[in-house]
Amino acid sequence: MTSRPIDIGTVSAHNEARAKRIAHVANAFDSKFEVPGLGLKLGYDSILGLIPGVGDAITSVAGGYVIYEAARSGSRKRILARMALNTFLDSTLGAVPIIGDIFDMAFRSNTRNAKLALAEMNHLAAQEARRDLID
Repeated sequence: MTSRPIDIGTVSAHNEARAKRIAHVANAFDSKFEVPGLGLKLGYDSILGLIPGVGDAITSVAGGYVIYEAARSGSRKRILARMALNTFLDSTLGAVPIIGDIFDMAFRSNTRNAKLALAEMNHLAAQEARRDLID
């Protein structure tokens, strides 16, 4: 089973495809699969995290991609810094055997970062709409 996708909200037309990519990556890496009977959602981050070193490196690349897309959308530096901190925590604490895997399942840095990025895109779209009304 798959989880419910992240809502992208009302982003500007030029950021819509980017917002969909961000939501897709976050869902795939944090909550793609559901453990039958437990209702626990896992993604590629949790699964790849079981491979020492390599798994955490791969999932860090995915986190970096979400940050990259947010930066390209025009996100503010403080939002990008929060996203970088989330990815850093995920890759650092996630590297600890067993405890890190549990942390990955609970923390869901990609989902956190996607929500930050999408909220920022919605904020930027609202600013753009206000400017259009003034002009």
